[in-house]
Amino acid sequence: MDSPLTASVFPHTWGDDNFTYCPSTGLAEGNEHTPFAGWAFPFPGVFLAEEFVSEEEEAEMVELMDRDEWKPSQSGRKKQDYGPKVNFKKQRLKAGGFTGLPSFSKKIVAQMEACSVLGGFLPVEQCNLDYRPERGSAIDPHFDDWWLWGERLVSLNLLSKTVLSMSCDSEDTIQLFPTFGNENGELNPRASLTQTSACENSGKQGSSCLLSPRLVPSKEVTVAIHLPRRSLVVLYGDARYKWKHAIYRRHIEHRRVCVTFRELSAEFSAGGRREELGKELLEIALSFQGAPV
Repeated sequence: MDSPLTASVFPHTWGDDNFTYCPSTGLAEGNEHTPFAGWAFPFPGVFLAEEFVSEEEEAEMVELMDRDEWKPSQSGRKKQDYGPKVNFKKQRLKAGGFTGLPSFSKKIVAQMEACSVLGGFLPVEQCNLDYRPERGSAIDPHFDDWWLWGERLVSLNLLSKTVLSMSCDSEDTIQLFPTFGNENGELNPRASLTQTSACENSGKQGSSCLLSPRLVPSKEVTVAIHLPRRSLVVLYGDARYKWKHAIYRRHIEHRRVCVTFRELSAEFSAGGRREELGKELLEIALSFQGAPV
């Protein structure tokens, strides 16, 4: 069984990530030994479920994947695609050789229905990615396509823990607020963005001062989302459309298999311009009779 998200599991090897996402508070909290220690900001659009599958389920899925060919992909990865044939540049889409998602995913998709943020989620595509340290596997900061894929990106992290690194290259600023430690050494958010607190530099025990919000350029902030082995992560809202996501080589310590599910965008959903094509693709996908294309 994996341990909770604690410093003992994920030691301070953040690299360039200067904030860490806390699933229990929904905050991105400044890492120690960075200029942002003691500061935090809300980081919406992330849902993380630990131990989403059992060790037995994990072993069975990977064994079934390894029966099929892993095709070379970019940046030292290998992949297996279950989805329609797409030309993103020309925005063209057809079923092609798509025969559906694999049979072993039917149970996983059913389990997703219990997740609060996945109501009505109908995956039309599945991509398995194989990361290995000896190949230097990684993926650079990017947004997933917005024309075809819908809001929620769902990934199941198998075989080893890793870090999803979030970055933002907009000209916006982020408003940070101060945090303080409780008796357990944990960070807690302030009740408000400006609040009275003890001034350590005043020389007087219990004296108070006003700590104001701090504005920093978005480009200076990177947020580490720690993904334990067998966890499920969903990106939506700001985490989907405002923040790019990446997996860096330094965070691939052992073999890692990522199973990503994507839903259709509004254009291919009910009421959309290409609703009929979307229906056809979903019917194929949810037959769960597919092989990698």
